[in-house]
Amino acid sequence: MKNSTSLAQYLPAAALPYCLMLWEKHGFELRVVKPRRTRLGDFTKKPNERPRITLNANLNPYSFLLTYLHEVAHHVVYSTYKKRVNPHGSEWKKCFHLLLLPVLNEDCFPADVLPALIRYAANPKASTGGDPNLVHALARYDQAGLICSNKKILSHLIEGVNFVFQNREFIRGPLRRTRVLCVEKTSNRRYTIPAHALVEECNP
Repeated sequence: MKNSTSLAQYLPAAALPYCLMLWEKHGFELRVVKPRRTRLGDFTKKPNERPRITLNANLNPYSFLLTYLHEVAHHVVYSTYKKRVNPHGSEWKKCFHLLLLPVLNEDCFPADVLPALIRYAANPKASTGGDPNLVHALARYDQAGLICSNKKILSHLIEGVNFVFQNREFIRGPLRRTRVLCVEKTSNRRYTIPAHALVEECNP
């Protein structure tokens, strides 16, 4: 992966500048690869080669962001301590926690993911799989989870489509950076709703 355009397709829009800053600051090689059964991402440093981070291509944007920061934390800890500390020891936990702080908000993560993520960030485990609440929250945004729940991500709807969000019906308007300008049908008032909100499209 060589540029911001390539990375943008995998991340929540609000998190892209932060992730690019980390990439440029730390100078690692970044690759998005075919899904692997045993890992979501990894960090490696071979002799005489640039540090490398790989991430699975099938991750939803929020899992991708979380995994990206997980691996960046490995890179930062390795750069400081080399192999003198445990891979997921206290140094990594502290680093990962600090890297997560700028994205623990509703611009970067949906409201129904944040509570579990904030609890996880206080004492990160080696794998998000070790936190069932976070796993279930993130899984709602996997493609299979969206199909089963009959929900769609707001930014995926076309302008002019009616949808239900928090038991109110809206008309989808234009995208304004990380939020979508929408009109509530009952009151005709305008609201901006996070682009990653889960909504239910109304039948035509």
